[in-house]
Amino acid sequence: MEIIREIVFYKDYFDNFFEPLTDKVKNKIDEVLFMITIIERVPTKFFKSIDGVKGLFEIRVEYESNIYRIFCCFDKGNLVVLFNGFQKKTQKTPTKEIIKAEKIMEEYFNEQKEDKNGNKK
Repeated sequence: MEIIREIVFYKDYFDNFFEPLTDKVKNKIDEVLFMITIIERVPTKFFKSIDGVKGLFEIRVEYESNIYRIFCCFDKGNLVVLFNGFQKKTQKTPTKEIIKAEKIMEEYFNEQKEDKNGNKK
């Protein structure tokens, strides 16, 4: 089993979502994250682009009757950067969650540009 993607957390956005969850939900999320690292073409059941926001994706996790989403993006080809997550309670992904993720993604890439220019974060 070869690792084809690396997953990293940007700041503490993911941890703030993940820590209060039950162990069973955490285990399910860990399974999906591991799958993303080893499967070339991840099924859209687990990984999908966000319509209207270039470069933003959601990791989709279902456990029992609960649905969880974790926003992320790709960087440097095979690096998956995790942002915020939430428990989904409606059919459609809430716009406020997408806007929050978009701002976090913008912040991440701005910091990456600063690093390349030799400036401090």
